Amino acid sequence: MTAPDRAAWDDALMAAACIAVDPSGLGGIRVRSAAGPVRDAWTTGWRALLDAARPVRSVPLHIDDGRLLGGLDLAASLRTGRPVEQPGLLTQVDGGFALLSMAERIDPSTAGRIAAVLETGLTGRGGATRFAVIAFDEGDGDEALPVTLGERLALCIDLRGCSVRTVEHVSGPSRAEVAAARASLQRTEISDDLVGALCTAAVSLGIDSMRMPLFAIRVARVIAALDGRVDVDTDDAATAARLVFSTRARQQPTMQPPEEAPSDSRADDPADGEDEATTDDGEQPEREPDDPQDQPDSPESDDDAGDGRTLDEVVLEAALAAMPADLLARLAREASSPRVAAARGGSGALGRGRQRGAPAGVRRARPRPPERLSLIETLRAAAPWQRIRRADASGVAQAARVHVRAEDLHVVRFKQRQSTTTIFVVDASGSSALHRLAEAKGAVELLLADCYVRRDSVAVIAFRGRDAQLLLPPTRSLVRARRSLAGLPGGGGTPLATALDATRALAMAVRRRGETALVVLLTDGRANVARDGSGGRPQAEADALVSARALRADGVDVLMIDTSPRPYAAAELLAKSMGALYRPLPHAGAAEMSEVVSRAVRERSADVSVRRAA
Repeated sequence: MTAPDRAAWDDALMAAACIAVDPSGLGGIRVRSAAGPVRDAWTTGWRALLDAARPVRSVPLHIDDGRLLGGLDLAASLRTGRPVEQPGLLTQVDGGFALLSMAERIDPSTAGRIAAVLETGLTGRGGATRFAVIAFDEGDGDEALPVTLGERLALCIDLRGCSVRTVEHVSGPSRAEVAAARASLQRTEISDDLVGALCTAAVSLGIDSMRMPLFAIRVARVIAALDGRVDVDTDDAATAARLVFSTRARQQPTMQPPEEAPSDSRADDPADGEDEATTDDGEQPEREPDDPQDQPDSPESDDDAGDGRTLDEVVLEAALAAMPADLLARLAREASSPRVAAARGGSGALGRGRQRGAPAGVRRARPRPPERLSLIETLRAAAPWQRIRRADASGVAQAARVHVRAEDLHVVRFKQRQSTTTIFVVDASGSSALHRLAEAKGAVELLLADCYVRRDSVAVIAFRGRDAQLLLPPTRSLVRARRSLAGLPGGGGTPLATALDATRALAMAVRRRGETALVVLLTDGRANVARDGSGGRPQAEADALVSARALRADGVDVLMIDTSPRPYAAAELLAKSMGALYRPLPHAGAAEMSEVVSRAVRERSADVSVRRAA
């Protein structure tokens, strides 16, 4: 049993006790662990701390709104001839816990509804409920719990580093201690110094959510109550920081070095100030302390932890000690890849469909071709009004078994992944041809093969001299694409503004066809031909920036690969003006360039999917 394993398991057991003491106040806990004996041991220990009266229910990942929040029971209403309400699952777990297995795969809309109920305590259908969520996150890599729900869960533990041998030898608080802590929690208090230390630690770790310091304060109070105390001490705050902050850090804080006493410049010269440093006898004079804290027998400062560290440092170091070693590296990857997994199996953005695709709910509307009527939701909307409509009906209409009106009609909404057209814009000017045109051609050919596998369409635009030429309109023919590149000559000026204008026009045409356009621009960024065909670098670069801003304004997603052997600031400025991902590759060959571009295209495509779906 290693010390890190034992520390992680100790924190996991403390988190289980905290959520058992104050479930509705803490909102819930995120447990990062795959299914296995370690997670089963934690779940068994957590359940052993609960009262028998607390309900615990599992929430299916694809639960519908009526089952989750409550609503009309259609089958019972049709059977009895009167509206029959069914309670929502969240109402049934009032005072208890809702379990989410594989929470990283939950639909974002469902996660948002659970988060809203956690926030308000209301289901929106006249029901009130207070509960906590136990979210088992089995995701790896870029799969993660939706942010809307994760923000409402105070605690987060990681069991992936714990072994079975560890869980067999370490035990946590008992049910009696949990019950006593619940009874005394309201009397527990925390000092302003510790509140400030927790807030400072959150800011130092880059946590910008105001909920997290508030959660940490509440967790610290719960920990003190579990220990039978009414005052929170430094150790309680440090443990709370580990449980709340450690897996939510967004940056590596810079620890402040200890302050040194100010030195006088005259100290460098032993001759200067000698009369001030010694008496006439050569002895050191006795110095009267100016501050009571300078006296040896002065009491310990309130801002000091007793070992020379401030409270801020103690709390921050506790959170850093529990931070996963690869957390910051993983965050760096996730920053440019919100959902890489969303791009697998098709890189197009998610768009609304009217007839095909995955069901995405219903809406009240009259069906128009090719929309589909949602019969179930239509009957559900009509059921509560049947008795009134029968009384108002006359003649033949009175004999109808079900009275449906126009306002009851609902249509099904679909979402489907759009096709993607990747537009390769290749700089074939003299400067690029001299340095990297051969590698750029090789990289594009490799990328074309990757697009062919994904069944994406590709287009190729080359620019040199005074013009930009569409070598290949959007197509799925790999042979045509390779042939268009084979005879591409190099040389001449760099009409970058003209190329960006042509790229924007093609991207808009692709978008009008209902497809997603992704642009891969391979250039050194050294524009020297203006939009009107005249020479001169200043005007050419100004025109290029104007065209780049137009691309950004139209929402065209661009990846810019700087092929120059010496990247310079103007190229990066151009990428920022386009809102593009910028990748300088001064020494990479065709294979390396292809790999970077392929990965970035998938990441950018996934980002488009997430934004469009939202």
